[in-house]
Amino acid sequence: MHRYRSHTCAQLEKGDVGQTARLSGWVHRIRDHGGLLFIDLRDHYGLTQCVVDPDSPAFALAETVRAEWVIRVDGEVKARTPETTNRNLPTGEVEVFIREIEVLGKSAELPLPVFGEPDYPEDTRLRYRFIDLRRETLHANIVKRSKIIAAMREGMTEAGFGEYSTPILTASSPEGARDFLVPSRMHPGKFFALPQAPQQYKQLLMVAGFDRYFQIAPCFRDEDPRADRLPGEFYQLDLEMSFVTQEEIWDTLTPIMTSVFEQFAEGKRVTKDWPRIPYDTAMRKYGTDKPDLRNPIEMQDVTDHFRDSGFKVFANQIANDPKVEVWAIPAKNKAGAEPIGRAFCDRMNAWAQGEGQPGLGYIFFKEGAGSGPIAKNIGEERTDALRAQLGLEDGDAVFFVCGVPAKFAAFAGSARTRIGTDLDLVDLDSFELCWIVDFPFYEWDEDEKKLDFAHNPFSMPQGGLDALQNADPLTIKAYQYDAVCNGFEIASGSIRNQEPETMIAAFEKVGLSKADVEDKFGGLYRAFQYGAPPHGGAAFGIDRVVMLLCGAQNLREITPFPMNQQAEDLLMGAPSEPTARQLRELHLRVNMPAEKKG
Repeated sequence: MHRYRSHTCAQLEKGDVGQTARLSGWVHRIRDHGGLLFIDLRDHYGLTQCVVDPDSPAFALAETVRAEWVIRVDGEVKARTPETTNRNLPTGEVEVFIREIEVLGKSAELPLPVFGEPDYPEDTRLRYRFIDLRRETLHANIVKRSKIIAAMREGMTEAGFGEYSTPILTASSPEGARDFLVPSRMHPGKFFALPQAPQQYKQLLMVAGFDRYFQIAPCFRDEDPRADRLPGEFYQLDLEMSFVTQEEIWDTLTPIMTSVFEQFAEGKRVTKDWPRIPYDTAMRKYGTDKPDLRNPIEMQDVTDHFRDSGFKVFANQIANDPKVEVWAIPAKNKAGAEPIGRAFCDRMNAWAQGEGQPGLGYIFFKEGAGSGPIAKNIGEERTDALRAQLGLEDGDAVFFVCGVPAKFAAFAGSARTRIGTDLDLVDLDSFELCWIVDFPFYEWDEDEKKLDFAHNPFSMPQGGLDALQNADPLTIKAYQYDAVCNGFEIASGSIRNQEPETMIAAFEKVGLSKADVEDKFGGLYRAFQYGAPPHGGAAFGIDRVVMLLCGAQNLREITPFPMNQQAEDLLMGAPSEPTARQLRELHLRVNMPAEKKG
């Protein structure tokens, strides 16, 4: 018999009754039932109930065993009685009667419990992450993460992609966040940067003639923590393709990622044919370029219904500024639900005021007519026209926002989300995926009073060089796209700008000269002089995809060894102070910021 186990703690079943089994694992829980000791033994694979009675030669040692000790047990597999069978466990029809126990590793008093998974301070969980990872939910999430990545690899390989690694020590890049810098001992005063993404390298692979590339790429960004991104590092499914249009990229990736979601959706519906929604349409319908399509609410422009109306709060704004619009957020209630009335509408109005808005106007419908101050002011005819346009019935309501859309779109999107959630309209049993396409190429930076790239600076503008030379820059669209699932951006990509002249013209619009481009992106720019194929790609955020598929609310629940919100690794004690010798070898001196007084 194997030194430590004949079976894992998830393998024994009724067919093994009568056999002698050897198991090794952690003591999950101990129960004393009138002289019988029940030990739930846990390993990576599952849990088996073990039993020891006072007649067993192992009983004396079993009495000393404590939670999270690592032990080996030998014993006979016996069937549980029907009333004691545990249908929730793969091993729930059997138990092991222990004849021998060996203690393989004792445990000190636990800093946090494993059994039961009670809430515990995050700093303690991260400092003792090796114990936290024993908890069933977190352990299962990490295993699921591994399987999701394996499914991604399988799908990409079957689609003809090759997995190629790119450097970790590289040059600083303009990805929009701060770089992590690594001092060079051999080149004093110079620094490597950890890659924010393999963007330039994967494009260089296309120039080098590798047709389809992917890798599970670590990316490093020195930015403040966010709810949907861990500080320091994250992983992405990075990919690039040559001689393709953006439509071919979507057609290639949609079935691969749909398959990944379907494998791990656990019965939830998954969008098979992802809709392709232009950015401008998404902003007007949903108030965001990351729409949660599980929410059926779609906003509409209803400006004309308020033009020259009796509701002067809106009518005067429309008359004074041609950019002003009124958007409606229809709240079509669920069948059989309690009608939406004044109380709900007033709560939404109070919520809007809490968000720093003057309020949220509304009309609710009952007994064939609209009710509320707005309905009274615009009159029955306009109210009926609004109702007809929005397809509303008795029991439904509609909310309104007014102003310049660029300034209120985000708030309108938040209101849409709030209404859909509070009315229980969101389908929680689905993964709704889509492509957001046709992003603006440029945006206006109000702080700097200049143009800037709205997205990826390496993207190809729609219309190419001619558009850059002759069109209003703020009207130019990019061959740029995002993948979105349930309100989260899970991927971003584009067709790349591989034409040197077009690349220079694009950067000149944001104030960079040809010399600047050659200095900042010299490797890529030089490569484009020597026959660059049309190419494009994308990168899927693995952490976000895993978080969605695990139903987790926090990225730390799907990452083995995350940092805390202060970007500290409490387990390993990083970041840490360098030694004097390390600083001397790197020709560095630490210049600490002065302490603030008062």
